[in-house]
Amino acid sequence: MSHCQKTLKKEVTVAGIGLHCGQEVSMTIKPAREGTGIVFVRTDQAGQEIPARIDNVVDCHFATTIGKGQCRVSTIEHIMAAFSGMGIDNARVEIDGPEVPALDGSAGAYVVLFRKAGLKVQDRARRYIEILEEVSFTNGDKKVTLSPAKDFFVDFTIDFDHPAIKAQRFRKKINRQTFEKSIASARTFGFLKEVDMLHKNGLALGASLDNAVVIGAECVLNSEGLRFRDEFVRHKVLDLIGDLYLLGAPLKARVKAVKSGHELHCNLMKFLAECPSAWRFSGSESGYCDRVTKWGYPVTAPGLGLAASF
Repeated sequence: MSHCQKTLKKEVTVAGIGLHCGQEVSMTIKPAREGTGIVFVRTDQAGQEIPARIDNVVDCHFATTIGKGQCRVSTIEHIMAAFSGMGIDNARVEIDGPEVPALDGSAGAYVVLFRKAGLKVQDRARRYIEILEEVSFTNGDKKVTLSPAKDFFVDFTIDFDHPAIKAQRFRKKINRQTFEKSIASARTFGFLKEVDMLHKNGLALGASLDNAVVIGAECVLNSEGLRFRDEFVRHKVLDLIGDLYLLGAPLKARVKAVKSGHELHCNLMKFLAECPSAWRFSGSESGYCDRVTKWGYPVTAPGLGLAASF
Protein backbone atom coordinates (compact mmCIF):
# COMPACT_ATOMS: atom_id res chain seq x y z
CA MET A 1 0.00 0.00 0.00
CA SER A 2 1.19 3.51 -0.83
CA HIS A 3 1.36 5.77 2.21
CA CYS A 4 0.77 9.12 0.48
CA GLN A 5 -2.49 10.50 -0.84
CA LYS A 6 -2.89 10.74 -4.60
CA THR A 7 -4.90 12.72 -7.09
CA LEU A 8 -4.87 13.06 -10.89
CA LYS A 9 -2.13 15.05 -12.62
CA LYS A 10 -4.65 16.57 -15.05
CA GLU A 11 -8.37 16.54 -15.69
CA VAL A 12 -10.04 14.05 -18.03
CA THR A 13 -13.51 14.11 -19.61
CA VAL A 14 -15.78 11.27 -20.66
CA ALA A 15 -19.37 11.09 -21.92
CA GLY A 16 -21.87 8.30 -22.29
CA ILE A 17 -25.32 6.94 -21.54
CA GLY A 18 -26.55 6.40 -17.99
CA LEU A 19 -27.35 2.73 -17.45
CA HIS A 20 -30.66 3.39 -15.71
CA CYS A 21 -31.70 6.92 -16.76
CA GLY A 22 -30.87 6.38 -20.43
CA GLN A 23 -29.65 9.99 -20.76
CA GLU A 24 -26.43 11.23 -22.34
CA VAL A 25 -24.16 12.51 -19.57
CA SER A 26 -20.82 14.28 -19.67
CA MET A 27 -18.37 14.04 -16.79
CA THR A 28 -15.02 15.70 -16.06
CA ILE A 29 -12.78 14.30 -13.35
CA LYS A 30 -10.43 16.93 -11.93
CA PRO A 31 -7.49 16.89 -9.50
CA ALA A 32 -8.24 17.95 -5.91
CA ARG A 33 -6.13 19.03 -2.96
CA GLU A 34 -5.13 16.78 -0.09
CA GLY A 35 -7.94 15.75 2.23
CA THR A 36 -10.71 16.58 -0.24
CA GLY A 37 -11.81 12.98 -0.77
CA ILE A 38 -14.02 12.15 -3.75
CA VAL A 39 -16.62 14.87 -4.38
CA PHE A 40 -19.30 14.80 -7.09
CA VAL A 41 -20.44 18.16 -8.45
CA ARG A 42 -23.73 18.54 -10.36
CA THR A 43 -22.83 21.30 -12.84
CA ASP A 44 -26.45 21.35 -14.08
CA GLN A 45 -27.70 21.95 -10.53
CA ALA A 46 -25.92 25.18 -9.58
CA GLY A 47 -22.71 23.32 -8.79
CA GLN A 48 -24.19 21.33 -5.90
CA GLU A 49 -21.42 19.33 -4.24
CA ILE A 50 -22.04 15.81 -2.93
CA PRO A 51 -19.12 14.18 -1.09
CA ALA A 52 -18.93 10.45 -1.81
CA ARG A 53 -19.55 9.24 1.75
CA ILE A 54 -21.85 6.72 3.31
CA ASP A 55 -23.86 9.39 5.13
CA ASN A 56 -24.83 10.83 1.73
CA VAL A 57 -26.22 7.55 0.35
CA VAL A 58 -29.92 8.02 -0.43
CA ASP A 59 -30.67 4.84 -2.39
CA CYS A 60 -28.94 1.50 -2.90
CA HIS A 61 -31.47 -0.57 -4.85
CA PHE A 62 -29.94 -1.82 -8.14
CA ALA A 63 -27.21 0.87 -7.87
CA THR A 64 -25.61 3.17 -5.30
CA THR A 65 -26.94 6.74 -5.27
CA ILE A 66 -25.70 9.70 -3.23
CA GLY A 67 -27.51 12.99 -2.78
CA LYS A 68 -28.01 16.30 -1.04
CA GLY A 69 -31.60 17.51 -0.84
CA GLN A 70 -33.21 16.90 -4.24
CA CYS A 71 -29.85 16.67 -6.03
CA ARG A 72 -28.58 13.16 -6.72
CA VAL A 73 -25.90 11.21 -8.57
CA SER A 74 -26.56 7.53 -9.14
CA THR A 75 -24.61 4.43 -10.17
CA ILE A 76 -21.38 5.74 -8.70
CA GLU A 77 -20.00 2.32 -7.74
CA HIS A 78 -17.91 1.67 -10.87
CA ILE A 79 -15.99 4.94 -10.83
CA MET A 80 -15.66 4.66 -7.04
CA ALA A 81 -14.13 1.21 -7.51
CA ALA A 82 -11.64 2.70 -9.99
CA PHE A 83 -10.68 5.43 -7.50
CA SER A 84 -10.21 2.80 -4.80
CA GLY A 85 -8.45 0.25 -6.97
CA MET A 86 -5.96 2.77 -8.33
CA GLY A 87 -5.33 4.39 -4.96
CA ILE A 88 -6.82 7.80 -5.80
CA ASP A 89 -7.82 9.66 -2.65
CA ASN A 90 -8.85 13.08 -3.94
CA ALA A 91 -10.86 14.13 -7.01
CA ARG A 92 -13.71 16.37 -8.11
CA VAL A 93 -16.18 14.67 -10.43
CA GLU A 94 -18.11 17.32 -12.33
CA ILE A 95 -21.19 15.82 -13.98
CA ASP A 96 -24.04 17.41 -15.94
CA GLY A 97 -26.68 14.77 -15.30
CA PRO A 98 -28.19 12.45 -12.69
CA GLU A 99 -26.13 9.32 -13.35
CA VAL A 100 -22.52 8.35 -13.99
CA PRO A 101 -22.05 7.13 -17.61
CA ALA A 102 -22.18 3.34 -17.92
CA LEU A 103 -19.49 3.21 -20.64
CA ASP A 104 -18.91 -0.54 -21.16
CA GLY A 105 -20.49 -1.54 -17.84
CA SER A 106 -17.20 -2.02 -16.02
CA ALA A 107 -14.50 0.16 -14.44
CA GLY A 108 -12.03 -0.57 -17.23
CA ALA A 109 -12.58 2.70 -19.10
CA TYR A 110 -11.93 4.68 -15.92
CA VAL A 111 -8.64 2.85 -15.42
CA VAL A 112 -7.62 3.87 -18.95
CA LEU A 113 -8.69 7.48 -18.30
CA PHE A 114 -6.81 7.70 -15.02
CA ARG A 115 -3.69 6.23 -16.60
CA LYS A 116 -3.96 8.87 -19.32
CA ALA A 117 -4.27 11.63 -16.74
CA GLY A 118 -1.47 10.25 -14.61
CA LEU A 119 -1.38 10.13 -10.82
CA LYS A 120 0.15 12.81 -8.62
CA VAL A 121 1.60 11.87 -5.24
CA GLN A 122 0.57 14.44 -2.66
CA ASP A 123 2.19 15.72 0.53
CA ARG A 124 -0.35 14.31 2.96
CA ALA A 125 -0.30 10.77 4.34
CA ARG A 126 -3.16 8.39 3.70
CA ARG A 127 -5.24 7.25 6.62
CA TYR A 128 -6.56 3.73 6.56
CA ILE A 129 -9.59 2.29 8.31
CA GLU A 130 -8.25 -0.68 10.23
CA ILE A 131 -10.80 -3.24 11.37
CA LEU A 132 -10.15 -4.34 14.97
CA GLU A 133 -12.97 -6.81 15.51
CA GLU A 134 -15.34 -8.75 13.32
CA VAL A 135 -18.46 -6.94 12.12
CA SER A 136 -21.21 -8.56 10.04
CA PHE A 137 -24.53 -7.72 8.47
CA THR A 138 -26.95 -10.44 7.39
CA ASN A 139 -30.20 -10.54 5.46
CA GLY A 140 -31.54 -14.06 4.96
CA ASP A 141 -28.91 -16.08 3.09
CA LYS A 142 -26.97 -12.91 2.21
CA LYS A 143 -24.10 -11.84 4.42
CA VAL A 144 -21.06 -9.57 4.43
CA THR A 145 -18.39 -9.61 7.13
CA LEU A 146 -15.38 -7.43 7.92
CA SER A 147 -12.59 -8.95 10.01
CA PRO A 148 -9.10 -7.76 10.98
CA ALA A 149 -6.26 -7.99 8.43
CA LYS A 150 -3.02 -6.16 7.61
CA ASP A 151 -4.11 -5.53 4.01
CA PHE A 152 -7.32 -5.53 1.96
CA PHE A 153 -8.64 -8.97 1.06
CA VAL A 154 -11.93 -9.94 -0.57
CA ASP A 155 -13.61 -13.35 -0.55
CA PHE A 156 -16.89 -13.20 -2.50
CA THR A 157 -19.32 -16.02 -3.29
CA ILE A 158 -22.39 -15.90 -5.51
CA ASP A 159 -24.86 -18.65 -6.36
CA PHE A 160 -27.49 -18.17 -9.08
CA ASP A 161 -29.97 -20.79 -10.20
CA HIS A 162 -28.97 -20.32 -13.82
CA PRO A 163 -26.79 -22.54 -16.05
CA ALA A 164 -24.68 -19.58 -17.24
CA ILE A 165 -23.67 -18.56 -13.71
CA LYS A 166 -24.24 -21.19 -11.02
CA ALA A 167 -21.88 -20.89 -8.01
CA GLN A 168 -18.76 -18.74 -8.33
CA ARG A 169 -16.13 -17.63 -5.81
CA PHE A 170 -13.37 -15.01 -6.01
CA ARG A 171 -10.64 -14.71 -3.35
CA LYS A 172 -7.71 -12.32 -3.62
CA LYS A 173 -5.68 -9.65 -1.90
CA ILE A 174 -6.78 -6.39 -3.51
CA ASN A 175 -4.14 -3.95 -4.69
CA ARG A 176 -3.71 -1.84 -7.82
CA GLN A 177 -2.24 -4.69 -9.86
CA THR A 178 -4.98 -7.13 -8.87
CA PHE A 179 -7.69 -4.56 -9.52
CA GLU A 180 -6.46 -3.55 -12.98
CA LYS A 181 -5.73 -7.10 -14.14
CA SER A 182 -8.49 -9.16 -12.54
CA ILE A 183 -11.43 -6.93 -11.60
CA ALA A 184 -11.69 -3.60 -13.45
CA SER A 185 -12.92 -4.97 -16.79
CA ALA A 186 -15.65 -7.21 -15.35
CA ARG A 187 -19.02 -5.93 -16.61
CA THR A 188 -22.36 -5.49 -14.92
CA PHE A 189 -24.94 -8.13 -15.81
CA GLY A 190 -28.68 -8.63 -15.96
CA PHE A 191 -31.34 -11.10 -16.99
CA LEU A 192 -33.35 -10.60 -20.17
CA LYS A 193 -36.51 -11.83 -18.42
CA GLU A 194 -36.31 -8.89 -15.97
CA VAL A 195 -36.07 -6.10 -18.58
CA ASP A 196 -39.81 -5.32 -18.73
CA MET A 197 -40.04 -5.11 -14.94
CA LEU A 198 -36.99 -2.84 -14.76
CA HIS A 199 -38.31 -0.53 -17.51
CA LYS A 200 -41.67 -0.21 -15.75
CA ASN A 201 -39.75 0.99 -12.68
CA GLY A 202 -37.69 3.49 -14.67
CA LEU A 203 -34.55 1.34 -14.54
CA ALA A 204 -32.14 -0.06 -17.14
CA LEU A 205 -33.42 2.46 -19.71
CA GLY A 206 -29.90 2.83 -21.09
CA ALA A 207 -28.85 -0.81 -20.80
CA SER A 208 -27.72 -2.67 -23.90
CA LEU A 209 -25.35 -5.39 -25.06
CA ASP A 210 -22.72 -2.64 -25.28
CA ASN A 211 -22.72 -1.86 -21.55
CA ALA A 212 -23.90 -5.04 -19.83
CA VAL A 213 -23.70 -8.80 -19.99
CA VAL A 214 -27.23 -9.90 -20.87
CA ILE A 215 -28.28 -13.38 -19.80
CA GLY A 216 -31.01 -15.25 -21.65
CA ALA A 217 -32.88 -18.37 -20.60
CA GLU A 218 -29.86 -20.63 -21.08
CA CYS A 219 -26.81 -18.58 -21.98
CA VAL A 220 -25.10 -15.20 -22.32
CA LEU A 221 -26.49 -13.26 -25.30
CA ASN A 222 -23.45 -11.03 -25.96
CA SER A 223 -21.78 -12.21 -29.17
CA GLU A 224 -18.28 -11.76 -27.74
CA GLY A 225 -19.07 -13.89 -24.72
CA LEU A 226 -17.46 -13.34 -21.32
CA ARG A 227 -14.18 -11.59 -20.49
CA PHE A 228 -13.55 -14.05 -17.65
CA ARG A 229 -15.03 -17.46 -17.00
CA ASP A 230 -16.22 -16.08 -13.66
CA GLU A 231 -16.94 -12.51 -14.81
CA PHE A 232 -20.14 -12.38 -12.78
CA VAL A 233 -18.53 -12.75 -9.36
CA ARG A 234 -15.66 -10.46 -10.40
CA HIS A 235 -18.15 -7.71 -11.15
CA LYS A 236 -19.78 -8.23 -7.76
CA VAL A 237 -16.31 -7.73 -6.25
CA LEU A 238 -15.97 -4.52 -8.28
CA ASP A 239 -19.27 -3.25 -6.87
CA LEU A 240 -18.19 -4.16 -3.34
CA ILE A 241 -14.90 -2.29 -3.68
CA GLY A 242 -16.70 0.80 -4.99
CA ASP A 243 -19.30 0.73 -2.24
CA LEU A 244 -16.78 0.29 0.56
CA TYR A 245 -14.81 3.34 -0.62
CA LEU A 246 -17.77 5.38 0.64
CA LEU A 247 -16.25 4.87 4.09
CA GLY A 248 -13.94 7.71 3.06
CA ALA A 249 -10.62 5.87 3.34
CA PRO A 250 -8.98 2.62 2.18
CA LEU A 251 -9.62 -0.45 4.29
CA LYS A 252 -7.30 -2.79 6.10
CA ALA A 253 -9.68 -5.71 6.43
CA ARG A 254 -10.68 -9.12 5.20
CA VAL A 255 -14.09 -8.90 3.57
CA LYS A 256 -16.15 -12.05 3.18
CA ALA A 257 -19.33 -11.62 1.16
CA VAL A 258 -21.99 -14.19 0.34
CA LYS A 259 -24.64 -13.19 -2.23
CA SER A 260 -24.38 -9.58 -1.08
CA GLY A 261 -25.24 -6.41 -3.00
CA HIS A 262 -25.38 -2.63 -2.66
CA GLU A 263 -28.04 -2.56 0.06
CA LEU A 264 -26.20 -5.02 2.28
CA HIS A 265 -22.89 -3.19 1.74
CA CYS A 266 -24.42 0.14 2.73
CA ASN A 267 -26.11 -1.34 5.80
CA LEU A 268 -22.80 -2.85 6.89
CA MET A 269 -21.00 0.49 6.56
CA LYS A 270 -23.66 2.31 8.55
CA PHE A 271 -23.49 -0.37 11.23
CA LEU A 272 -19.69 -0.11 11.33
CA ALA A 273 -19.93 3.64 11.88
CA GLU A 274 -21.99 2.91 15.00
CA CYS A 275 -19.35 0.52 16.38
CA PRO A 276 -16.36 2.70 17.35
CA SER A 277 -14.62 -0.20 19.10
CA ALA A 278 -14.55 -2.20 15.86
CA TRP A 279 -12.23 0.10 13.90
CA ARG A 280 -9.62 2.80 14.10
CA PHE A 281 -7.70 5.10 11.78
CA SER A 282 -4.14 3.96 11.11
CA GLY A 283 -1.34 5.66 9.20
CA SER A 284 1.12 8.45 9.77
CA GLU A 285 0.91 9.87 13.28
CA SER A 286 1.68 13.37 11.99
CA GLY A 287 -0.64 13.20 9.01
CA TYR A 288 2.24 14.07 6.68
CA CYS A 289 4.10 11.79 4.29
CA ASP A 290 7.51 10.67 5.48
CA ARG A 291 9.04 12.06 2.29
CA VAL A 292 8.15 15.69 3.15
CA THR A 293 8.61 18.01 6.10
CA LYS A 294 5.74 18.52 8.51
CA TRP A 295 5.26 22.10 7.34
CA GLY A 296 2.00 22.20 5.44
CA TYR A 297 -1.54 23.40 5.69
CA PRO A 298 -4.28 21.84 7.82
CA VAL A 299 -6.72 19.57 6.08
CA THR A 300 -10.02 17.89 6.81
CA ALA A 301 -10.36 14.24 5.81
CA PRO A 302 -13.51 12.18 5.40
CA GLY A 303 -13.84 9.06 7.50
CA LEU A 304 -16.68 6.58 8.00
CA GLY A 305 -19.01 8.95 6.24
CA LEU A 306 -18.35 11.89 8.56
CA ALA A 307 -15.84 14.73 8.26
CA ALA A 308 -13.00 14.05 10.70
CA SER A 309 -10.08 16.40 11.25
CA PHE A 310 -6.54 15.14 11.68
